[in-house]
Amino acid sequence: MTQLVAGVDSSTQSVKVVIRDAQTGALVRQGRAKHPDGTEVDPALWWSALQEAIADAGGLADVHAIAIGGQQHGMVLLDSDGEVIRPALLWNDTRSAKQADDLNNEIGGMTAMAKAVGSSLVASFTASKVRWVADNEPENANKIAAIALPHDWLSWKLIGTGNLADLFTDRGDASGTGYFDPSTSSYRRDILAMALKSDREIILPKIIEPHTFAGKTATGIPIAPGTGDNAAAALGVGAESGDVVVSLGTSGTAFAASATPTQDGSGEVAGFADATGAFLPLVCTLNAARILDSAAKILGVDHQELGRLALAAEAGAGGLSLLPYFEGERTPNRPDATGVLSGMTIENSTRENIARAMVEGMLAGLADAVHSLEKLGVEVKRILLVGGAAKNPAVAPIASALFGREVLLPPAGEYVADGAAKQAAWALLGGGLPPQWNLGEVESYSSNPTPEVLVKYRALRDATEGWK
Repeated sequence: MTQLVAGVDSSTQSVKVVIRDAQTGALVRQGRAKHPDGTEVDPALWWSALQEAIADAGGLADVHAIAIGGQQHGMVLLDSDGEVIRPALLWNDTRSAKQADDLNNEIGGMTAMAKAVGSSLVASFTASKVRWVADNEPENANKIAAIALPHDWLSWKLIGTGNLADLFTDRGDASGTGYFDPSTSSYRRDILAMALKSDREIILPKIIEPHTFAGKTATGIPIAPGTGDNAAAALGVGAESGDVVVSLGTSGTAFAASATPTQDGSGEVAGFADATGAFLPLVCTLNAARILDSAAKILGVDHQELGRLALAAEAGAGGLSLLPYFEGERTPNRPDATGVLSGMTIENSTRENIARAMVEGMLAGLADAVHSLEKLGVEVKRILLVGGAAKNPAVAPIASALFGREVLLPPAGEYVADGAAKQAAWALLGGGLPPQWNLGEVESYSSNPTPEVLVKYRALRDATEGWK
């Protein structure tokens, strides 16, 4: 008998739902709906978009299990009645940069924070946002009875009881809060109390093992714990030890499957947990796919033509270099920075060179991210390129040139939603390991290395430190 599972990706820009065969992973149907723009969003809009996407996917009447993957870090504050207190602050909201610095300093510095929770804090982390509310909206801070992340809150809404005690999550998403220690799989309530400036008891989602169910929907469908978007993508793409996944969505991330935790006091590498019980050291940049969106808008072309233009230019874009900090930056930690296009002359100001500089600039920060993982001792055997921007025809060959190694491009897919579906199948089918699904042929790209492009990029990055 065929058993179907549903996987959800509730991302910054949209929500996607895939329905797959639990045993084989075969895609049966899918749906999607848009999310509003902005870095501050009413969670009710996520809930209505999820209903729309489920309907677009043909509903859940024949589905045997479901799990939700969602954007990390977002802060959903709930009062004692389970009502949302204020719009959720998302991972890319940088207003809490000062609060992140304050919390790092209060515990003894960035290295001390990394030892406590695997990562030193930046504005993205939930703890930083909690402190921002305590500093700027004390009346809202006083109402807080529970704190959830986007995927936690949506899973809880699926249960439908309204009971805060039914909130649940997994260690993968919890590890992005800044008040959870992935090495011990336990909350650091002392850090939460620091962030809230209060030691009163706050309800936090229960940590659920990845291959178990945490509850049921109102119609009786078992719900697996779900996880954060990057952990779900790693599970969806089947990342193994030695694999680094470079994901090009709204943000750019480079993360590795690892059997051991990492603690980086520099703040470059976040020491997250994964969705299987292991670890997921990760470097995140704020600017990825939207850089290519901006490039296409500037040049008045679609993404296919943008890729063609970029590949028509020589490596190095005739001397143009882009620092892609269009929305500030997280790594390096420059929340107030803006983008810089450097080296322009009459001769090199062509559509081809501008397109090439945009692609190279987006990818150069991620080449640095892979290097940061290697500096921590993370083994890099393969690089897998996923995410919406990976579909651009110029991205994989230019990535191979900048990374200086072979790049593997899995077939285009919704890997966060696929990872959530795989987790639901894991819980449904049982067994010690997640099911192994073959989701299609992997393409390989190998280009001549272009280290000189990274040299110029890094010089621009260093020269603009302190700019706004």
